[in-house]
Amino acid sequence: MNRDDAAQAEEHRARRRGQLFVVLAAIAWSTAGVMQRELSVNTATQLAGRAFFAALALAVFVYFLSRGRPLHAFRAMGLAGLAVAALTAVASGMFILALNHASVANVLFMQAASPVAAALIAWLALGETVSRRTGIAMGIAIVGVGLMVGGPGSGGVLGVSASFLMMLSFAVSIVIVRHRREVSMAPAIFLSQVIVLLVALPLAEPGAVTREDLALLVLLGVGQMGLGLAFLTMGARLLPASEVALITLLEVVLGPLWVWISISEQPSATTIAGGIVVILAVLLQATDKTRASVARGPTTVRSPAR
Repeated sequence: MNRDDAAQAEEHRARRRGQLFVVLAAIAWSTAGVMQRELSVNTATQLAGRAFFAALALAVFVYFLSRGRPLHAFRAMGLAGLAVAALTAVASGMFILALNHASVANVLFMQAASPVAAALIAWLALGETVSRRTGIAMGIAIVGVGLMVGGPGSGGVLGVSASFLMMLSFAVSIVIVRHRREVSMAPAIFLSQVIVLLVALPLAEPGAVTREDLALLVLLGVGQMGLGLAFLTMGARLLPASEVALITLLEVVLGPLWVWISISEQPSATTIAGGIVVILAVLLQATDKTRASVARGPTTVRSPAR
């Protein structure tokens, strides 16, 4: 095997690892709706509780990822890391707020627009190209989402607004992580949960938390948020922004499915049909043989003059 073949094989393996990490992140995130529906505390307490346990889990993750040098990792993330922290905090907070004012399916449907937003932002800001196959897969995904959107349970102005801010923040953060893939953004993800905790804690009611609530908040923080963000942080550095956002559409399908199975929040027939189309789009992208650009260094920023 010559040097070019070896480099291509390594790129292929790195891309497959990235895809696996992002799939695992989507599975972890998809459990949010079913657990959040069982909580009996207010929105601020939900946010503070989940953020507290997520921060604990992510602190351990940052420590081991930095090989015992967390302060160095925090300094290395720079302004890009601070931006990711702020954006992830907004996305995290808006996600829980939206879930409290709209159905799980409708919240996740809005999030499904993130592949289009991420690809557009990456193209405009970074000059990151979108392959023909990714473009086709995104088009198929949009058709699937179009089948699912428009039903009842949107949550009104508050539900839709929170969902939109969640989607936009998520898309921009993915683009930044991809652009600065040479820097670990795990400290930024930890910092995002600290921000959520500090904002929500003054309005939280810790005394109202039952044993069942506590167990669910631990699962939401450590499993759903902590592991989900950890997996995304590792996977987003190895894949184009559009592909990351597209694979996370699995959450859009799995989230309503878990809620349907557990608490009978049944999606409509068009929702099910759209979910199947979204899965096909994700599979189309995941089996793409096109060479990834993970080993070619940071993406060049497009000139503002263009």
